[in-house]
Amino acid sequence: MTPYTSAYHPEIPIDPSYKRFFEDFYAISDTPDAHDKYTTFFTPDATLIMGSKKVEGTSEILALRKSMWEKVASRRHMPLKVFPFGPNAQEVMLYGTVEYGLKDGRKAFVDWAARAHLTKVDQTVKMDYYQVYLDSAAINNAK
Repeated sequence: MTPYTSAYHPEIPIDPSYKRFFEDFYAISDTPDAHDKYTTFFTPDATLIMGSKKVEGTSEILALRKSMWEKVASRRHMPLKVFPFGPNAQEVMLYGTVEYGLKDGRKAFVDWAARAHLTKVDQTVKMDYYQVYLDSAAINNAK
């Protein structure tokens, strides 16, 4: 088990490669200089919605990813639960928390939820849609 292991409903089967995908994805999400690697988790035409920001395609995802680290020194995702939309579903909802270490020394703890659609490209799992719901004001109110 990695620190990015989530709980899954025991009676709803999910493709094991999807479980591994999310573990790897959140590990890279928390790696400050892995901008290019982050984009490899998406299809070239993927849609990424982070709060109120919507981007499409690799270059826009890369730009958004870099902007997400401008004021953040560290982040640690804790994906707690993954809810597949039926047995072996490609669409899931996720719930977790994230701890931010801001460059100004403050810390913030934020609950988040996400909707993801997964697909396989040459047997490699990728997301073609990922939308994150979080309260960005919690970061501004960090202590």
